[in-house]
Amino acid sequence: MSTTLLVTQLRSDSDVIALRRAGREICHRLGLDTQDQVRVATALSEIGRSAVASGTADVVVGVLPGLPQATLRAEIVAGTPFLVEGDSSDGGIPAARRLVRGLEVDPTGTRVLLTKSLPATARTDEATLAAVRRSTAAAHVADAVDELRVQNAELVRTLDELTRQQEEQRRLNVELEETNRGVLAMYDQLSSELEETNTGVVALYAELDERGRELAAANEAKTRFLRNVSHELRSPVNSILGLTSLLVDSHLDGEQTQQVGFLRESAATLLTLVDELLDLARAEAGHEDVAPSRVDVAELLDELRGTTLPVVRPGVALRTVAATGLVLVTDRRLLSRVLRNLLTNAVKFTDHGEVVLRAEADGEVVRFDVHDTGLGIPADQLDAVFEEFVQVPNRLQPTVRGTGLGLPYARRTSEALGGTLVATSRPGEGSVFTLRLPSLSVDDAVPQDARPEPDEADGGLGHVLVVDDDRAYASVVSSMLRDDAARVSVAHDASHALALLHDGAADVALLDVCLPGTDGLTLRSTIQGLYPATATVLMSSAPAPAGIGDAPFLAKSGIDRDRLVATLRREVSAR
Repeated sequence: MSTTLLVTQLRSDSDVIALRRAGREICHRLGLDTQDQVRVATALSEIGRSAVASGTADVVVGVLPGLPQATLRAEIVAGTPFLVEGDSSDGGIPAARRLVRGLEVDPTGTRVLLTKSLPATARTDEATLAAVRRSTAAAHVADAVDELRVQNAELVRTLDELTRQQEEQRRLNVELEETNRGVLAMYDQLSSELEETNTGVVALYAELDERGRELAAANEAKTRFLRNVSHELRSPVNSILGLTSLLVDSHLDGEQTQQVGFLRESAATLLTLVDELLDLARAEAGHEDVAPSRVDVAELLDELRGTTLPVVRPGVALRTVAATGLVLVTDRRLLSRVLRNLLTNAVKFTDHGEVVLRAEADGEVVRFDVHDTGLGIPADQLDAVFEEFVQVPNRLQPTVRGTGLGLPYARRTSEALGGTLVATSRPGEGSVFTLRLPSLSVDDAVPQDARPEPDEADGGLGHVLVVDDDRAYASVVSSMLRDDAARVSVAHDASHALALLHDGAADVALLDVCLPGTDGLTLRSTIQGLYPATATVLMSSAPAPAGIGDAPFLAKSGIDRDRLVATLRREVSAR
């Protein structure tokens, strides 16, 4: 319920002046600051002046209690409607609206309600309000001269405040101009530095591109070097292996046989290193030829177990686990190499417990886990084992052979097959190498059939032509054929071979793939065209070349007398 502080009627300008003075006094007593006092008092006088201009008006000023704040409430009722629209410079209701927010005019236009929230500290008890009423009554009867004096004092204070604010505004403008100049200078400096940085970045990118091209060229040169050097190394090593085979078949005593065995073992180790270097270089350069086919996983794992068993340490179990019918479309040859590397590495460093190769479907991929209970790998060296020539020192290291190329090759080859290879390990508890491979896209993929072993058909070889630019290896092959061929001729290039064939046809020609000038594949086609009765067999220190088709092929590193003779006999018999 509202408590009334002032009730008055406005008839003349003197009443308006008295209302202004009374309004300021009420605001002062209720705790409003000076600025709000002037705003409320001026708003009341502007409304009162507008009412007196066309008649009389009744005014009631009071306090409305409330939480958390009480409200000052002034109601002015005029005999005629107020002018509510217009320019605020003309005074009246438009001017009062600019001074206080709480101003409402009823739809008839004759009643105006002005409200102002009081400070939370304002006292609105009955004793305080009674004192406000007495003070307001004294202020209401003051004359116009006193009010004019007060208004002049307020104008002076307002002018001083405006002057102070203008000075502060000027100072701020000066500071702002200085700040703007500093910002512009900093912007210019940053723009210059950014331009220099961009120029440096462009130059750096250009240098990185150049370094990238140089690295790519160096990598390609390394691959070519390894490929060429590997071939040059393979040829003499294969000759050594062939000569040791001949020596083993000759009459040697026990010590000589042992020495020849050491020689053959060392040559085989060197050939393995050369093969691993070439395989790794091919994988790094992305030159792996992937030939997808349907692979029976269980059959492959069983085959790998059989070839790995001879190198398993005594007391260690080797198991392979795969679901029957599990099929993966991938390159069988490359997958076999990767898994063989992982298995061999596991059995090397496991001297108790077991090594398990497990394969299972895992969503859209096939997961291969090679788990061993061996020495394990320290955590800080787990990534290093996939780097070239890195070998983790351990107590079994002196008892095994290795170059540190198997795991790097396995990871790169798994990536070439679209998969991943990761390792986890705990020292003293063993390691797990996990290979994940997706099925590759291939049209009508069929199981990859192994080339049938040469049969042991009876019959002589007749005239055999050996074509190889490696004279030592050609001599080894001739010695292997001495007891089974009626005649052995040796040529060291294509033109020499064709000249010998012109002088006397051969029953079978054994051709090295890598010949100077005309290569072995081209020479084979020429012989088939000119001498269709002559059978042909290809051989090489390198893997079988692309485009060989169904041509019979022998790897020089795997040639021994029995295999060589059986293969040549089969081809001669087929004619």
